[in-house]
Amino acid sequence: MRQLLTRFFALILVAVIGLTGCNSAGVSGQMSGDYRQDTLTVIETLRTAINLSADDPDKNAAEANARNLINDFFSFYRRDNAVEGLSSFATTRTALNALAGHYSSYPNRPIPEKLKNRLEQEFKQVEAALKRGA
Repeated sequence: MRQLLTRFFALILVAVIGLTGCNSAGVSGQMSGDYRQDTLTVIETLRTAINLSADDPDKNAAEANARNLINDFFSFYRRDNAVEGLSSFATTRTALNALAGHYSSYPNRPIPEKLKNRLEQEFKQVEAALKRGA
């Protein structure tokens, strides 16, 4: 009886772990599938998170949301051949990698002004490229 119970428990555990891995709600939870709109949403959300003052009570929540949004964006569009060759995607990827690198390397430090300026410049380039359709 004990051996049967152990096997049943192992089977249930494998099923739960397997089904949990199949959940894709986190991957595309914030992405609509419209590349242009998703990119503009990401840029606006990141601008808001970047420009919050250090003493703002919403700063930590905004940074956490920014990290999740970066992960969702990359997870959703990384292997999409339709957007991979677009200049807007390359520039977006560069900006998001820079910001994600700062968040992972210096989680408790404010974003340097030099990085903020670079990100803003790249965000403007992405917006211009999206208006052109590239």
